[in-house]
Amino acid sequence: MSVAAYIVAAGGANYGSLLEACRRVGVEPAIGDDPSRIANATHVILPGVGAAGHAMRALRARGLDRVLQRLAQPVLGICLGMQLLFERSEENDAEGLGLLEGRVRKLRAEPRWPHMGWNTLAPRAVPHRLLDGIGDGDWFYFVHGYAAPPGAATLAETHHGDAFAAVVARENVHGVQFHPEKSAAAGRRLLANFFAIA
Repeated sequence: MSVAAYIVAAGGANYGSLLEACRRVGVEPAIGDDPSRIANATHVILPGVGAAGHAMRALRARGLDRVLQRLAQPVLGICLGMQLLFERSEENDAEGLGLLEGRVRKLRAEPRWPHMGWNTLAPRAVPHRLLDGIGDGDWFYFVHGYAAPPGAATLAETHHGDAFAAVVARENVHGVQFHPEKSAAAGRRLLANFFAIA
């Protein structure tokens, strides 16, 4: 299957590094906020940097929340984009897209807040194509102050003060709390895995 990926321009994201990371795994995504192109893409990426309330207002203003909620093709939320997949966030008491059950919470101040830098994954024993070739202890780059507690959709967790969901999946919806585009070979492997999901 040829991949026609689309990166949703929800505002505040570092699109350049994400575009380059996709190109390194052989995918040339389009980027923008065109509802019809999002609906017709084979794979949709929802990146995010910033605050949950602002991001959701931007999506709703363009009707993109409803588009994302209706998608059947593979969707990948990255960092804030993953947090928006849940029902609600403590950040700005923002309502999310409701594609995953649960509430995003503020991380504890200890050992430091926000969580910024390299950390490892602890995958659960449930196999999933998104984590093919990615093992316990692989390093990924995180920058965030909020996260979802581990739940039924969690494929891998990370610890920073408490455990939080680092990789999630339910049906066509996937999310990673880290930045694969900044996570070297392991991040490229995860992106390649995502684009291989039909």
